[in-house]
Amino acid sequence: MQSNPQDAIYTPDPHILSLADWLGDPVAPADFPGTTLRFRNDRAAREVGLADLDDAAWIAHFGRFAPLPGNLSQPLALRYHGHQFRVYNPELGDGRGFLFAQMRDGHGRLMDLGTKGSGQTPWSRQGDGRLTLKGAMREVLATEMLEALGVNTSRTFSVIETGESLWRGDEPSPTRAAVLVRLSHSHIRIGTFQRLGMLDAPAEMEQLVDYCLASFPGPALPPDAPEPDNKAARLLHQVVERMADMAASYMVAGFVHGVLNTDNMNVTGESFDYGPWRWLPTWNPAFTAAYFDHSGLYAFGRQPEAIHWNCGQLAVALRLLSEAPPLIAALNRFPDLYQQAMARRWCWRLGVEPRGLEEDSALIGACEAAMVAQGIGPDAFFFAHRGGRGPFADDDAGAALKETLGPYRSTVDDHPYWTDEAPQSMLIDEVEAIWEPIAEKDDWTALHAKVAAVRRMGEALGVAPAPRGHA
Repeated sequence: MQSNPQDAIYTPDPHILSLADWLGDPVAPADFPGTTLRFRNDRAAREVGLADLDDAAWIAHFGRFAPLPGNLSQPLALRYHGHQFRVYNPELGDGRGFLFAQMRDGHGRLMDLGTKGSGQTPWSRQGDGRLTLKGAMREVLATEMLEALGVNTSRTFSVIETGESLWRGDEPSPTRAAVLVRLSHSHIRIGTFQRLGMLDAPAEMEQLVDYCLASFPGPALPPDAPEPDNKAARLLHQVVERMADMAASYMVAGFVHGVLNTDNMNVTGESFDYGPWRWLPTWNPAFTAAYFDHSGLYAFGRQPEAIHWNCGQLAVALRLLSEAPPLIAALNRFPDLYQQAMARRWCWRLGVEPRGLEEDSALIGACEAAMVAQGIGPDAFFFAHRGGRGPFADDDAGAALKETLGPYRSTVDDHPYWTDEAPQSMLIDEVEAIWEPIAEKDDWTALHAKVAAVRRMGEALGVAPAPRGHA
């Protein structure tokens, strides 16, 4: 879970170079015909000491990809495999992005700057290596909303329009192009481990485990964990705890990622790589985000199971270094950790003090029943009932919710956001309405206003409660 931002002095640390010989391929960025700065995240830039860059320097580094001082001299397109809708694909890798730089944030954490839409790489297959401007705009909105709702997410660091026209089957074409830079704690995926498992590369697997344990320290093992000196199992315990919290954060946010493939799973538990995402218009476990998810594999209500399944694929890869029992013990913690995270996060967003797992689980059930009965989504529900208040619907579900909430104590402060006429949301119709003036008149007013409004909501909510043993 991300903690409060803290300003930093730029401190380069390209730690990934210790793995570079087998983890990635040096690549050159595309030479774009234009570079028009559309979004710079100065709040995130302050956390890694880069907010003082003027716009010209910003464009030179994040549009032309001149190396940052003391950092990677050449970007790395990372190699990985992955299950895509549970079909294994060994032909993956960074096909339109690369790792550009690493540095320490104000808390001393290792942070990555990675790209999307920065040109072709050896892993592009038949792709053009580009990103649409609309896709970049959607990623800004997704990451800002998720961060405000307490989800551990990558942040959109920069968007620069590149002056190219792209043809896409799912957008009116030709459409404008952009290059995006994201800031995250890592770009090591479950698929990174799967590749080494498939290649039967135990030496490299051990290096990767050591890198992750050193770079992304997590909570101590539970006291009853078998083989406490087993590094692979220790890493899996950490990943399972982070992934359980991420799954719960999606559910409490009412968010549907859409493509929970193992190559989209960061071992730090950070959500990233946003494509066909949606927020729930109503509380509906069957709601899907991707038009190509015909079976509903990654439907809203199936996300926890999908994320747990992905953790299982990490365990399979780690069998290269460990016997099965300690890995199974780590995997088996997921359901309980998920329920704990749901209770912790649900009470936080509702603005009440937790009372205990049994009571909080009953509260979640009562809230879900009320949302279904009223035909509303979580944004409207949590806003209306913040701090345990009403109005309670005049039906059985409303009465049950009122009774269940009765013993809970409010944690709500007096932030003016809670007196607004309506809550912030990020439904698809509003996303399209924000894009329309950009497409038609190059008017970015609505986007910047929405980012400001969402950040204000995040200030009102405050920092989400962290899992056990996290700052």
